[in-house]
Amino acid sequence: MKITNANRASVLVNALPYIKQYTGKIVVVKYGGNAMIDEELKNSVMKDIVLLSLIGVKVVLVHGGGPEITEMLTKIGKESKFVNGLRVTDKETVEVVQMVLAGKVNKSLVNLLGVKGGKAIGLSGLDGQMIQAKIKNEELGFVGEITKVNTSPIIDCLEKGYIPVVSTVACDENGNIYNVNADTAAAKIAGELKAESLISMTDIAGILQDKNDVSTLIPIIKIKDAPKLIENGTIAGGMIPKTECCVNAIKWGVKKVFIIDGTIPHSIIIEMLTNEGIGTMFCE
Repeated sequence: MKITNANRASVLVNALPYIKQYTGKIVVVKYGGNAMIDEELKNSVMKDIVLLSLIGVKVVLVHGGGPEITEMLTKIGKESKFVNGLRVTDKETVEVVQMVLAGKVNKSLVNLLGVKGGKAIGLSGLDGQMIQAKIKNEELGFVGEITKVNTSPIIDCLEKGYIPVVSTVACDENGNIYNVNADTAAAKIAGELKAESLISMTDIAGILQDKNDVSTLIPIIKIKDAPKLIENGTIAGGMIPKTECCVNAIKWGVKKVFIIDGTIPHSIIIEMLTNEGIGTMFCE
């Protein structure tokens, strides 16, 4: 189908109310899953973020990088071990985590945003002691439980017109470095920033009544209803901790939280700038 100039104009006009809603507001995007691995999807996400930035949305990109960490550990001959879905992180592993997340992954994303026409600055939780943590579980080693978030470095970047790209490594007052969960870090950062919204990119459509039927997507969940959905099994497995992060983000001051399917090209724009949306929204 040929897209005419009239079609393009109609799309922009229809997006205007949503642009007005978000211009000048902070939106935190938690970036992960296949959207980080698939090059076409990665380019799509970066274009979305640059577009939002250019129309005046203050985007903060928070990322993990589990597959890249596993790949690097394999290269140096170190086996990845997990307990309840969390990576066992000894001293050598946390050094690899820091190198991969704060180095390779972070700077690659900053570079890609620049290529797409954006202005980005890479940060890690170590910069300005932005993300502080303590040991979550002795069995897991240097896996951190976040104790404090200092958003000053992020705000400084936003005020100068940059897109902060934050890798989720943390520190403590003794200089120890920790691997922290990206969903939790994004929720904490969004809460401290009192963000307009938090967008969590996953590999599924959102919260489904029937996990095998995309047509049963639940478009809106009030946080008071989330415990019942966990109790009756509607929210199960790996979606439980993601849901808990969404609920906590609202409690910490975020207005709206979205779980969206990052495998759909331009899913961020579809969710934010159209009247249909594609994921599940959590709200008060």
